[in-house]
Amino acid sequence: MLAFVAALLVTPWSALAFTFTTIDVPGAVGTSADKINAGGQIVGAYTDGGGMGHGFLLDDGTFTVIDFPGATDTGAFGINNRGQIVGGYVDASGTEHGFLFDKDAFTAIDVPGATSTLAFDINARGQIVGRYIDAGGTFHGFLFDKGTFTTVDPPGSGFTQAIGINPAGQIVGGFEPPGHHGFLLDKGAFVTIDFPGASATDALGINPGGRIVGRYLEASGAFHGFLLNNGTFATIDPAGSIFTEAIGINAAGHIVGDYQDASGMLHGFLATP
Repeated sequence: MLAFVAALLVTPWSALAFTFTTIDVPGAVGTSADKINAGGQIVGAYTDGGGMGHGFLLDDGTFTVIDFPGATDTGAFGINNRGQIVGGYVDASGTEHGFLFDKDAFTAIDVPGATSTLAFDINARGQIVGRYIDAGGTFHGFLFDKGTFTTVDPPGSGFTQAIGINPAGQIVGGFEPPGHHGFLLDKGAFVTIDFPGASATDALGINPGGRIVGRYLEASGAFHGFLLNNGTFATIDPAGSIFTEAIGINAAGHIVGDYQDASGMLHGFLATP
């Protein structure tokens, strides 16, 4: 299944009032919920019993499969309020490409000269963010706006992924070295995002109000989801999770992501405040 590869306060948000709902595509052996729009439509990816990856749209309780024609693997990673969906697929040669799915039509998205491209999110203005790999094997973030690609790399980074974008054009993602950090790009300025005490952090989604979700790695090696709201971090973990990523958040504060249970099974989740 295609996947994603400041001084702040910390709140232990077992204290926060979230209701968690598990999201499993029927018959899937693994499901990830990646983004959610204002209407509550959720997109993501799942692996079927034969090991093939597919994208999905969950709308009002109904799952719809999203597969790029001829692809061997597809994932749907972002959706805006107009219902436009972006993601990634693998062709028969094993090459990754991004895509836009709009009005039942697919359009491939490839950064010129890249050996691999994935599209991770799209905002209401149609701006798309993602990552590409150049001929030298280096990962870069990108913004695709009105037919123009712009590289999104924090200064000095040798690895970047741009994973979330909101209607204001604020972009979040992850980069390295040194270490592995999340970032916010706002009006041309990069801000590093690090969950306090974590050994690695990724910022994966941002809503219209600037609330950010992501994941962090603690010293024990466990991944947890987080919400960053007005300078305060909170951990987001469904009960029984041994691995969590909070990937998308909409204007109402509904959060989607994925988690592994004790058996290692990957499930999507919706956290409702």
